[in-house]
Parts: sequence; structure tokens; C-alpha cells
Amino acid sequence: MQASDIMTTSVITVHADTEVKEIAGLLLKHKISAVPVVNDDMKVIGLVSEGDLMRRVENETDDRHAWWLADFFSTRDQTADYIKSHGRNAVDVMTRSVISVTEDTPLNEIASLLERHHIKRVPVTRDDKLVGIVSRANLLHGVATSGSKAVGASTTSDKELRERVMKELGKAISIDAPLVNATVENGAVQLWGIAYYQVNRKAAQAAAESTPGVKSVDNHIGLVPPWMGAE
Repeated sequence: MQASDIMTTSVITVHADTEVKEIAGLLLKHKISAVPVVNDDMKVIGLVSEGDLMRRVENETDDRHAWWLADFFSTRDQTADYIKSHGRNAVDVMTRSVISVTEDTPLNEIASLLERHHIKRVPVTRDDKLVGIVSRANLLHGVATSGSKAVGASTTSDKELRERVMKELGKAISIDAPLVNATVENGAVQLWGIAYYQVNRKAAQAAAESTPGVKSVDNHIGLVPPWMGAE
């Protein structure tokens, strides 16, 4: 398997002038830990993670209290008020040296990059433009799908089938698309991620099952109460 077999293609991105308060809201809403910063050509120029935001808060808060670290979700209003008053943008907090991979990078190489650089995800690029992102969770999905064969190559038919499945998932559950992923091996589809409602989980199942060429669907999508993602 390669990056293209497991990557999330519905990537949440921001621009250099995106305000930090908006980035914090995106991380909460989509339950992600980082967002790539791109220019108008979709070239990755940086990455903003929870760690980047927390370091900014620690560096600029006079009393250096750890309210963000102590209970991030319960202090969203306080977080937003603080960041709003300081008016920071993505370019002020982003990590500029971003490690990325290409679509044909094998999973064992991605795993090595994550381990070696102590990072949680890597952007996937094609001709220097962002086309997806691979997180540690995506990597585990690939391993779970293929087991010991996870470092091998997928067939062209599996790659094409995954593209069709992902397209159908986007149509069926557009609101949750960034939270859902799929892996394919020998025509067997496995769905991963989270959804806010049972109807979204069922819609993902139906979308995969209705995609021509799919032999079976194993639905691993978990349910998360919608209030956990409310702003």
C-alpha cells in the first residue's frame, strides 16, 4: 500500500492570513489536530497544529497559566476571547518546515517519517500541490486492512475503486466527509472514522455498497455525540 491508498482527500486547509481563532474553531469542529497552510496554488507553505497554538499562548500569556492544556474543550470561549484580542494569523504561528510525501510513498516509509520526526501526520503532494494528508490513524487503517501486506502495492483496480468510493462518500455525507475514510483491498471496502449521527454512518455504508465493483463493506465508523463538536 501507498499514501494514495489511505490518505484523506477532503483536507481542511487555511491560508497565511487566516486568523488563529478561526483555525482553533476548525480544529474543534472537525476533530483534527492540525491544518496545512496553503497558497492560492494549493502549495503547502506551513502547518498549524494544536502544539503551535499552545506554544503561542504559553509565550504570550503573562502568567503562563495552562488553561488550554488543562481543559481545552471546556474553555473554548476563553480561548477564543484571548486569541481574538491578540489578532494572530496562521503565518504567525505555523511551522514552516513541513515534511511531506508523494502519493506513491509506501506506508513503511511514512511510518518511519512519523517516528523519526515525532509528528502525527504528513501532507501528500502531487507536483508540489496538496492532494491529501496521511495521519497516524490513516496509517493504522492501512495496516488493519492488509495486515502483514500493508507495505505492499495495491492493484490499479483497488486504487480506482477507492477513488469512486471516496467520491460517493463525499456526496452522501458531505458534512462529515473530512472525518470519514476508506481503504480497499481486492474489492473489499473498510470504512473508518467518526460520524455525529447514525444516519451519517448508514449513509456511508449505503454509498460504499452502491459503488460498482465493491464486493463487501466493513463499517468501522464510530459515533460521537454532536455536542462534543459544537462551538
